[in-house]
Amino acid sequence: MMLIEQTAVPTTALPVAQFKDHLRLGTGFADAGVQDAVLESFLRSSVAAIEARTGKITISRSFKWTVSAWRALAEQALPVAPVSVITALNMIDRQNQVTLIDPARYRLEQDDQRPRILATGACLPSIPTGGHAEVEFDAGFGPVWGDLPADLAQAILLLAAFYYERRTAMAPGETEMPFGVSALIERYRTVRLFGGAAH
Repeated sequence: MMLIEQTAVPTTALPVAQFKDHLRLGTGFADAGVQDAVLESFLRSSVAAIEARTGKITISRSFKWTVSAWRALAEQALPVAPVSVITALNMIDRQNQVTLIDPARYRLEQDDQRPRILATGACLPSIPTGGHAEVEFDAGFGPVWGDLPADLAQAILLLAAFYYERRTAMAPGETEMPFGVSALIERYRTVRLFGGAAH
């Protein structure tokens, strides 16, 4: 199983100005925007860390998920949430021939914890022997920062501030997450089974 992010979080969706206020950085100076790229990088790192920890996608974007076998004949949990739409389901055989599956053969069951792709008939389309399925979908709470739940948005700002304040002290590969951030995201965490495909 492999999840690929097809589109990135737009810079315009990141709360750089709000992050500056959170850090209480000075304003009104001629070089006030000099740190924007640095602040954006910490916000992106924080978003990535919290999405990885919770399995929840914050700002909406497109993904492609590759799977070699369904967990059940008539349904398959998707690896992240919330999912708003399945845009395509393709079957790729061992010769890399692609077959687009008719959307009438499946549907999305939306769920904030465990969205699923469901068969509209007896079973999902068969995955070719030696091949795989590619599920393309859009996921996220919404396209702008204001669409995020308040506690999740606050957790991202807190973690970004933690990264910013420790930018010269963190060891390579350090994955420590402050208690306050962990407490805010705890209710979003989903028990992950079978490589991320929770049932």
